[in-house]
Amino acid sequence: MTGAAAMLDDQTTSEGQLPRSTRLAYGFGAISIGVKNAAFSSYLLLFYNQVIGVPAAIVSTAIALTLLVDAIADPFIGRLSDVTRSRWGRRHPYIFASALPTAFFFVIAWFPPSGLTDMQMGIWIFSIAALTRVSISMFEIPSSAMNPELTSDYAQRTRLFSLRYWFGYAGTFGFTAFSLAVFFVATPDYPIGQLNPDGYHRFALAGGTLILLAILVCAVGTRKQVQNMRQADVPTHKTSIGGHLTEMFSAFKHKAFLAIFGFGVFKYTAIGLSSATTLYFSTYVFDLNSGQIALLTFDSLVAASIAAPLAPWFSARFGKRNTSMAMAFFGILLGVSPLALTYLGLFFPVGHPLLVPTLFLVGALYGAMIATSLINTSSMLADVVEDHAVTTGKHAAGVFFSASSFMQQCSTGFGILVAGMVLTASGFPEKVSPADVTLAMEQSLLIHYIPASIGLWTIGCLFLFFYPITETLHRANVARLRATEAEALEQTARDGGFSRPAR
Repeated sequence: MTGAAAMLDDQTTSEGQLPRSTRLAYGFGAISIGVKNAAFSSYLLLFYNQVIGVPAAIVSTAIALTLLVDAIADPFIGRLSDVTRSRWGRRHPYIFASALPTAFFFVIAWFPPSGLTDMQMGIWIFSIAALTRVSISMFEIPSSAMNPELTSDYAQRTRLFSLRYWFGYAGTFGFTAFSLAVFFVATPDYPIGQLNPDGYHRFALAGGTLILLAILVCAVGTRKQVQNMRQADVPTHKTSIGGHLTEMFSAFKHKAFLAIFGFGVFKYTAIGLSSATTLYFSTYVFDLNSGQIALLTFDSLVAASIAAPLAPWFSARFGKRNTSMAMAFFGILLGVSPLALTYLGLFFPVGHPLLVPTLFLVGALYGAMIATSLINTSSMLADVVEDHAVTTGKHAAGVFFSASSFMQQCSTGFGILVAGMVLTASGFPEKVSPADVTLAMEQSLLIHYIPASIGLWTIGCLFLFFYPITETLHRANVARLRATEAEALEQTARDGGFSRPAR
């Protein structure tokens, strides 16, 4: 074995054995994404629609329109993090810079100005939601792009994403449960705690603080790995704006990425729809109080704890693609079963002692299946980076993960728009008391939601049939890239250079 090849093997070994502190810090950062997702996906529509009184169509449209901002900002963030050269590497400058703005914009989203018309409130919601999304993208895209740079191992990537998803779920559902138990407790004036305006002020401050902490822990905890991560190549010529745009949209020429992208569009639209309507079902269909809803949010944390070790196990035996497809399709069928049975009059009635335990069990199993699908899909995206590099010679992790982030945020936003459409089509009223909700209102809401959710997940799963990368192909891609880099090192040595090339 040549000296250059040995050097590459040593680097790969060190990448595959990341220190525990680094892995935990990397995963812990996802709490910030989880808190933002919980707040914007589950609470923002409810807050402005039922607490403030803005029509659901205006709120959901304002949130969905932020996809226009994402469409511009996310590809640029990904591209910039690919080409940035600094003593902190190409990802960390953006991660550090995102902490304060994300926390700030998150907090003020829950302190809307008084005296605005519905349309003016819609503009306010759009502006603040867009600024928050851009800020969190400055963290999410570069930190996600670090995964294929921290390790090239096929299975290790899935385990690393498993840890990231667990912390993300902890941020989403742990913070939700804590908020319901502490900030949204029932009072004589507000027997439904999640409709209490004062609770949202404390909710905002706590969420902003947690977001700031999580991002900084990730940034500081992974800082030492910069020296082992692939760095931006030294530019040989000045790239034009057109060249940057070409690189940014090169992802959409890659077959494997397009399969993931298509799946993601429908998947995250369905997730956005579910997140925006879950509190409606809990509050108005099952008549649960804030304590019971808080308890049920823990089913997702249980789900993440189940999925974290099982996702790598399933992918090792059935492949990442097959695992992602099967878990998504059968998971959603299980997930909507309580709603379908309720519509048919076959589920436990309101107040039944088995209602909450059954919802918890179904939610945990359904959530574990969906989380397993999400983990494997993210790991599949990391494998796309090498597959693309084999044919182009460019390691554009930032481009791919920015396109994925854009897809995820826009589709989730579109899911909230779909939720507004479902609420509007079902004739569900604004600022309605649970006592005033009739059986006909419940039935209308259910019959509009259930087919929409199942349909979105099913169409999304069909896209994954076109994903071609297997473990065998990935290992071959890594071997080819190592051989290419080894040849470059050998050529550098022959030419009299002894410094290792930019990774």
